[in-house]
Amino acid sequence: MKAVVFHGVGDIRLDSVPEPRLEDPTDAIVRITSSAICGTDLHLVRGTMPGVKPGTVLGHEGIGVVEEVGRGVRNLDIGDRVVIPSTIGCGSCSYCRAGYFAQCDTANPNGPEAGTAFFGGPESTGPFQGLQAEFVRVPFANVGLVKLPKEVTDEQAILISDIFPTGYFGADLAEISDGDIVVVFGCGPVGQFAILSARLMGADRVLAVDCLPDRLEMARTQGAEVIDFASEDPVEAIRELTGGIGADRAIDAVGVDAEAPDEPHQSGQWQPGEAPAQSLKWATQGLAKAGTLAIVGVYPPGFESFPIGQAMNKNLTLKMGNCNHRKYIPHLVKMVRSGEVDPEGILTRQEPLTSVIEAYEKFDQRRNGWIKVALAA
Repeated sequence: MKAVVFHGVGDIRLDSVPEPRLEDPTDAIVRITSSAICGTDLHLVRGTMPGVKPGTVLGHEGIGVVEEVGRGVRNLDIGDRVVIPSTIGCGSCSYCRAGYFAQCDTANPNGPEAGTAFFGGPESTGPFQGLQAEFVRVPFANVGLVKLPKEVTDEQAILISDIFPTGYFGADLAEISDGDIVVVFGCGPVGQFAILSARLMGADRVLAVDCLPDRLEMARTQGAEVIDFASEDPVEAIRELTGGIGADRAIDAVGVDAEAPDEPHQSGQWQPGEAPAQSLKWATQGLAKAGTLAIVGVYPPGFESFPIGQAMNKNLTLKMGNCNHRKYIPHLVKMVRSGEVDPEGILTRQEPLTSVIEAYEKFDQRRNGWIKVALAA
C-alpha cells in the first residue's frame, strides 16, 4: 500500500509499505478514505518535536471504513464508516474512565510514565504507524473508533478526528463562561476551531491574533476581532480593545513554532533553553489579572521556558495538555449531525494522497488558502 513515510528531518516520501495486520484481539483494520496534514506533522518533519523513528508512517487524522476486526471488538461491523481519534486510549484504565484518554496507562507500549500515545508520532508515543496511508491498524478499536452517521459528510468528519476536538478542548480548558472576552493566539486550523468553540461556550467577544491575511480573514468571518501582530503590538491592541483590563481567557493554539514579528521563521532550529515562545509571552501579558491561559499548541519535552513570575504575580490559572479526543468526538459528531455546527468551512484544500509531498511543502510554507489540507486515499 502507499503511505507517507518519515525518513529523517526534512525528508518524507510516499512509499510502498506492507499492509497492516491484526495483532491483538481489540485491533481493527480500517481502509482510510481521508486523512489530513496537521501542524503537529510539521513539528515532526522540521525536528522541533524530535524522536521520530525512520520508517514511521506519518499522520494522526483519519476517517475510513472498517475492513477487519479482532475477536475482542464487539461493537463494530465490517463496512462501518468511522472516525479515528488522534490520541489512543484503552478505555479501561482509571485515566480513560475519567476522560483523560491522552494519559492512558495502557496504550503506550513504553509504559504508563511515557505519556500520550498517538498515531504517526515519535518513539516516545509508541510509535504507532500513522494514518496518511491506505490502511491502518487501530488498537483498542472498540474504544478508538467512533461510528459516523450518514448525515455527517467525509469533509466534516475528517475535521472531527483531531483539530475540532483540540480547539474545543482548548476552550474547555480555558474555562470560558458567558460574557467572557477570549483571545486566541494563532489562527491556523486549531485556532479557528478554538474561536468557534469559544463562541459555543458562551464567549461574548473573541480576539484573534495572527499575521497571515487568509487566516485573519477566516477568523473575521467567524466574528472574531482580528489583530495582525505584523502591523501592531498585540498586547497593546488587546488592552485597547478591553478597556485596559486584558482578556479573561487566552488560548495558545500555536506552540513551539510561534513567531515574533521581527524574527524570521526558523523551522527546526529550536533548542532547549531558548526564551519562551512568543505566544506564551503575549498571552501572559495580555490576560487580565486572575485570567486563565489554556495551552493546546505543541511544546516538546525539554522546552522549559515560561514567564512563570509574571503569571504568578497576576494570579493566572494555567491549564494545558494533549487533547483527550475520544472524550469529545461523540459529542461533536452529534452537534454536526444535528446541524448545530458545520466545521467544513475550515477545510480549504483537498488533495490526492499521490500529491502529498507537494501538499506538505505548500502547507509548511503557509501558502495563501492552504489553511487545512485533507488527503484523499
